[in-house]
Amino acid sequence: MTGGHPLDVATRLVPVGDDRFSGHTSEDYWNFAGPFGGITAAILLRAVVDHPRRLGSPVALTVNFCAAIARGAFELVVSEQRSGKSTQHWSVTLLQGGLIAATASIVCGVRRPTWAHAHARPPVVPPADAVPPVVFSLPSNWLQRYRFRFVEGTPAISATPHDVPADPRSILWLSDLPDRPLDVVSLAAMADAFLLRLLQVRGMFIPSSTVSLTTYFNGTDDEVRAQGTAPLCCVVDSRRFNGGFHDQTVELWGADGTLLASSVQVVWYKE
Repeated sequence: MTGGHPLDVATRLVPVGDDRFSGHTSEDYWNFAGPFGGITAAILLRAVVDHPRRLGSPVALTVNFCAAIARGAFELVVSEQRSGKSTQHWSVTLLQGGLIAATASIVCGVRRPTWAHAHARPPVVPPADAVPPVVFSLPSNWLQRYRFRFVEGTPAISATPHDVPADPRSILWLSDLPDRPLDVVSLAAMADAFLLRLLQVRGMFIPSSTVSLTTYFNGTDDEVRAQGTAPLCCVVDSRRFNGGFHDQTVELWGADGTLLASSVQVVWYKE
């Protein structure tokens, strides 16, 4: 915890020139062969959230994971593509050794009072404190940075596959560990804070990785801020596994039943 919350340390960026920033990978969010994808998304978003020319708040983030990110330093190049009265478009590139490792497209928007309607409804679940946390005994540090309380669909991973594919759907309460007040940066990381559905459905580890992740920030700044350190209610699912790729969808609900973010990603796998 030296120097702040692990997420803030992992997403810390230092200006090194006009629209260029340097950062460093964090062991706290390390996965098998590189950083956990959610922390990469949070880093790319941080470059725009903290930018002095940012207009409004992030409403959409798309991250393309182009190559594995190695331990050590990296550089971000930020470009304001176009700005209007209501929306602003950014692109961010993460470089290591002069090569592109990840890219992001970020849309910010000015939210104004308008007609509103919410068709989606949160799942009916017991309160978070009535659900015991699950501790994963897997060699991925990032799993220790979240508190997982599964209501249904607890992953069961072993050395052999399930005889029958498991249901890809999980419902759980999720929070930072240690606790941290929610903001758009931590929300971006949480949108990817779930084991890939392939692993849950097959019940074993298979070479796989997220190729592209898009997160929509459905909540306003005030709604996100009101969440504080309370856990999010999350619904994770997948629709089809085929030809070496599968989709994964996520809903992130606030403690008061407000949809704060939703995401979809495409995952490459080899079996």
